Amino acid sequence: MNEARVKKALLALGICFMLAFCLSPFVWMIVVSFGRNPDFLSGGVEFAATLGNYVDILTIKSLHFLEYLRNSLAVSGVVAVACAMVAALGAYAVSRIEFRGRMVLSLAVLAFSMFPQISLIGYLYKFMRSFGLINTYLALVFPYIAWTIPLGFWIMLSYMLRIPKAFDDAARADGAGRFMIFRKIILPVAAPGMFSAILLVFIAAFNEFLFALMLTTDQSARTIPVGIALFEGLHGEIPWGYIMAASTVASIPLVILAVAFQRYVIQDVTRGAIKG
Repeated sequence: MNEARVKKALLALGICFMLAFCLSPFVWMIVVSFGRNPDFLSGGVEFAATLGNYVDILTIKSLHFLEYLRNSLAVSGVVAVACAMVAALGAYAVSRIEFRGRMVLSLAVLAFSMFPQISLIGYLYKFMRSFGLINTYLALVFPYIAWTIPLGFWIMLSYMLRIPKAFDDAARADGAGRFMIFRKIILPVAAPGMFSAILLVFIAAFNEFLFALMLTTDQSARTIPVGIALFEGLHGEIPWGYIMAASTVASIPLVILAVAFQRYVIQDVTRGAIKG
């Protein structure tokens, strides 16, 4: 066996190992979601080709699963769009306008994202309670936007720095203003970065747990991660079948978004601009 075949065999083994390592938890989650034994850790999973757990989480009103899913989709969608727009405006200003300290400002935005959530939640709770926002969408939307702006900002900045400034110069020569250049030229060219920011911010907001746990009290605003975690408190036991079925259903929107937007995420931002 020559060296090229050995490399191919090792590459194939590595790919298989990584796929098995990454996908095995999801496969096990799906298997348990079809199980009848609520405590699979003690007696194993009694696998059955039945949709009983899925039907239960969708029909048992005391679980409030559909309310949790609705809240997560609504909050994450608003946060993703708002954060991407604010991040795009900030990235455009930093990448196009020459002002003193712009790189320091960019690093400061990144530094703010490093504060642990647990160090902020106490003050944030008092702030939201003083305005009567506890257990509302706004109690989650505003903190989520502030929490995810560094992520969206740096994604958009990396894309906009790769767009030639000749586009701006040509547009200004034709009499276009800053906002028109941003809206008509820069934003369409940076569309892959916008889609990447929306997707990653949506996933981050959808999966966030601590803020949703502390700032919501019932199903009217509680999101899916907290709702699934509290299945235990509702039933006095750990209903693993319900938890895994709910987790599987909750993963579907994220999978759909990742598949739908993947071609935008991997698309080269400057290639299309230069060809156009």
